[in-house]
Amino acid sequence: MSFKKPTSIKDLLIHIAVVLGSSIFLVVFIFYIYLPLRTNHGETITVPDVVGMSPEELSEFLDRRNLRFEVTEDSSYSSEFEPLSVLRQIPKPNTKVKENRKIYVTLNAERPPLVRMPRVEDLSLKSAQMVLKSYDLKLGKIKFVPDDFFGVILEAKMDGRNVLEGENIEKGSTIDLVAGDGFGNTIFQSPNLIGLEQEEAEVVIIGSGLKVGKVRFTTMEEAGFVVQDSLGLDIIEYRPVPPGSVQQQYPEAETILKIGDPIDIWIYQPDSLRSGTTILDTQ
Repeated sequence: MSFKKPTSIKDLLIHIAVVLGSSIFLVVFIFYIYLPLRTNHGETITVPDVVGMSPEELSEFLDRRNLRFEVTEDSSYSSEFEPLSVLRQIPKPNTKVKENRKIYVTLNAERPPLVRMPRVEDLSLKSAQMVLKSYDLKLGKIKFVPDDFFGVILEAKMDGRNVLEGENIEKGSTIDLVAGDGFGNTIFQSPNLIGLEQEEAEVVIIGSGLKVGKVRFTTMEEAGFVVQDSLGLDIIEYRPVPPGSVQQQYPEAETILKIGDPIDIWIYQPDSLRSGTTILDTQ
């Protein structure tokens, strides 16, 4: 096909229109018909979430979805996943890809790497928790023992033994903490409250550095008193107590307590009704 040399403006415009029309047709054909057919345009697959899968599960799972995978040389470790399970993937889940696309996965290490035990002694409980987390160590049980300062870490233990600062331990290990209870080391025997009037008993409890626990009422009149027999041995003698007085207490008298422990008391009242006010009513 040949074009005549334009001899007029009309012929020139016709030639230009033909060239432009041909160019537009070629662009539309190549980009909207030929290339989409050639590259399966619009036929995409949504990348599934494979984190946590084993390589065996992963191979079958991706084959059914016309995808492949390749394990990267990098490795890492997380105590939240099983050894050799998938930790990370590229592309990310829900990404749109073509069929037969390769998914690159990073596997969890077979054995956890070693980390140095950080110093947690003398830290607050909250700070110690943050330090353990930053080293990928798990917080186990928290035990409180007598100490002047509440929540200050005194010891760190692993598998029942003390674990020392700088000791090499496996990442993901569980660390138990021993912290102070804030009550100090002051221990003493609980006072004997049997037979005391309710208000008097509450004054004795508070004055001893303890706190009044539950106050209950009972119709039981007799209470046990410790007396000595003819041989000088301690025996329990039961005798009546006046209404409004302590008939029973818990913990019992001479039990070892520490500052701040509660003492429950039972008050004898024949009608089981509380009357009058006590020291607790004014606080």
